[in-house]
Amino acid sequence: MHAHAKDPLLDSTRPRRILFVASTGGHLAQLKRISGSLNPAPGSLWVTFDSPQTDSLLAHDEVLRVPYVKPRDFAATFKASRIVAKSVRKGDFDLVVSTGAALAVAVLPLMRVKGIPAYYIESVSRTDGPSLTGRILAASRLVSLRTQHERWATKRWRQFPAVLSRFESAERSEPPALPMRIFVTLGTIRPYRFDAVVDQLLASGMVNEHTVWQLGETSRNDLPGTAVAYMKDADFAKECDAADVVVTHAGVGTILALLEKGIHPVVVPRRRDRGEHVDDHQEQIAQLTSKLQIAQHVEADGNVRSAIEQAAVRRVVHV
Repeated sequence: MHAHAKDPLLDSTRPRRILFVASTGGHLAQLKRISGSLNPAPGSLWVTFDSPQTDSLLAHDEVLRVPYVKPRDFAATFKASRIVAKSVRKGDFDLVVSTGAALAVAVLPLMRVKGIPAYYIESVSRTDGPSLTGRILAASRLVSLRTQHERWATKRWRQFPAVLSRFESAERSEPPALPMRIFVTLGTIRPYRFDAVVDQLLASGMVNEHTVWQLGETSRNDLPGTAVAYMKDADFAKECDAADVVVTHAGVGTILALLEKGIHPVVVPRRRDRGEHVDDHQEQIAQLTSKLQIAQHVEADGNVRSAIEQAAVRRVVHV
């Protein structure tokens, strides 16, 4: 019943001034894709970090940029909260919506205390239950909660349409020529490296002088092809279009961007026990993409070569 009752977050007949709040990466990518269904009015505002993703994704939106907040950095979270508190007055917005992560904790309870209805939409990567952010906000009792997964929807955590529900896999018309051009993208989350997948790719025999690497924090000097730390969105799109196969960490934002371009990616989750992320939520999103058959899920110590070969003959279509 949680999926079918009318949701005031979605069912609005008039445009609303919305304060959108999201950390960069997958949180911002999801909220941007969701925002159009919420009927935002002119004067809506985005709160996020300063980044190339912000510049491109929110180029036509009004943005309040706050200093970067690392996962579970509570001092920086409090600082961001103070910045927003000074910038937003009661009556400026009809509601505030966030997809996380730390910025949701910084802003949503504050806005609710100011009398602004606050909504938190848990990331699609959380297939088994809420994140630490979600649990904190649930405990506050100040925020209306949404999940993108029916399996753990409850009276408090109402089901919300999932951002991955509009894609399905199809065969490519013909396989790519050999040797394949591979684009590897490891995301931008700081301060986490992802050497395990790089080492496995080097051992696979699939990377070569045509390979392009977007490494983020995983700086290396032993890679064939072209390696950069970060890319502008235009360069990222160019490399996606040129590649036969894209290998990515299991970041929601990157996966969404690839699916939108019709790419069936190889998805490799970061692991907490290797110091690659704060927790293992990337395993959940990797398993979900595999279940939906819109990506090849492989572990960093798994058969990356086979995953690349399988992804090379698949594509993704909108439904």
